[in-house]
Amino acid sequence: LMCSCRRGGGLVQAGGSLRLSCAASGRTFSNYVMEWFRQAPGKDREFVASINWSSTSTYYTDSVKGRFTISRDNAKNTVYLQMNSLKPEDTAVYYCAAGPTTYALNTWGKGTLVTVSS
Repeated sequence: LMCSCRRGGGLVQAGGSLRLSCAASGRTFSNYVMEWFRQAPGKDREFVASINWSSTSTYYTDSVKGRFTISRDNAKNTVYLQMNSLKPEDTAVYYCAAGPTTYALNTWGKGTLVTVSS
């Protein structure tokens, strides 16, 4: 099982936008919760956003509310993170994760680096 962060990571100026995508392979994740985490240099990994299997429920950490949007396409086994109005403090390695519940995330992506310059 592998959840790989694909397109979207890279360097962007403050105020810009990026869209991360994470495609899971090996099995269907349509009934799994999918989440995004990030880890900034020298800091612990932190929760960013989550979405339930039916896309009817989403949650965000306070620092990204109103700027980031999580979505998913179950037919493509893919979760997305649209990031707008990026700030230098959003600089981090972003990871996707999937699991039957938010307390049982058993599949993690490799991570993709997002760098926001001021």
